[in-house]
Amino acid sequence: MGRTGLAVLLAAALLGCAPATETRDGSAGGAGGVAGGVAGGGPAPEPPVGTTPTRPPGTPRTLVEGLAVPWAIAFLPGGDALITERDSARLLRVTPQGRSSEVGVIDGVSAQGEGGLLGVAVSPAYSTDHFVFVYFTANDDNRVVRYRYDGGLSAPTPIVTGIPKGGIHNGGRLEFGPDGYLYASTGETGQEGLAQDKDSLGGKILRMTADGRPAPGNPFGTLVWTYGHRNVQGMAWDPRGRMYATEFGQDTWDELNLIEKGHNYGWPVVEGFGGKGRFTDPLLTWRPAEASPSGLAYAGGSLWAVALRGQRLWQIPLSEDGAVRRPVARFTREYGRLRAITTAPGGSLWMGTSNRDGRGSPRPGDDRVLVVPVR
Repeated sequence: MGRTGLAVLLAAALLGCAPATETRDGSAGGAGGVAGGVAGGGPAPEPPVGTTPTRPPGTPRTLVEGLAVPWAIAFLPGGDALITERDSARLLRVTPQGRSSEVGVIDGVSAQGEGGLLGVAVSPAYSTDHFVFVYFTANDDNRVVRYRYDGGLSAPTPIVTGIPKGGIHNGGRLEFGPDGYLYASTGETGQEGLAQDKDSLGGKILRMTADGRPAPGNPFGTLVWTYGHRNVQGMAWDPRGRMYATEFGQDTWDELNLIEKGHNYGWPVVEGFGGKGRFTDPLLTWRPAEASPSGLAYAGGSLWAVALRGQRLWQIPLSEDGAVRRPVARFTREYGRLRAITTAPGGSLWMGTSNRDGRGSPRPGDDRVLVVPVR
């Protein structure tokens, strides 16, 4: 499977916590899905510490506050960012100086449960096509819609429809890869069998052109790039083009995965480690109480995964060959639930809180976007 040196997991002893019960997008509660239906799972040897100390990030500063569940951040040429608000369906524009303005309210959004206005991505050819893409929950499905943004939003064009929707596990992350194609993460909406059904768009990572067609080289001739996912909400690439994704576990193991074309990541047959050659094992696992990982970014030699229930930023150093080193928790419980993270053009991280999502404890100024220096 080409995973020698990569299929290493974070041991439970490192985290020092007991198994946790996890539902939805990081709230505590009863186990969902098929009780006792997980085969295998669990930790493998700890990632190596590495030969050089891991450089910590700098002190975060608040860029903008008073937001309502900022879900995703994507940068425009010039340094301004587009930010989605899940429940209000607003698309905002925020400058590096912290000035915020409303671009528009996305029509057709049905914000119920974990659904709403979710991912946003800016075309790599924005200077010529002015395309912006959003992923949102509508009345009957989840969908990807392309807009033209030139002083205002126009020409809404649904490019992918029919993605399964539910009160939970809607996926929703949108990112352009280094290959120039658009990737979308989808959830299995609590219907676990969708993840293993290659004819369904649920429980997958999709790869498409700007018109919503299957990208050249897709393994099954469809939009599906990988399958066997429960609920991926973070995707990022390292400088060598390797793709990584964070994924919510059920009640035992959250995951960081190396994403490889056509691979099956095991849900619902296995949670965490235990693929035994049939499924692709994670690089890392966490207990949900320590993670419930959402957004993912790469900067300064590390992956950075924000945690909802875990209320921390996980720094995951990478070796040159793409292997993970021992993760380090940053800012534990300092800012509450964390959902969005993106690398800014200058190399810092923009990180969004999610304390007004009905599962957090809002603090004065919440929700906010913080700028985190990477040293």
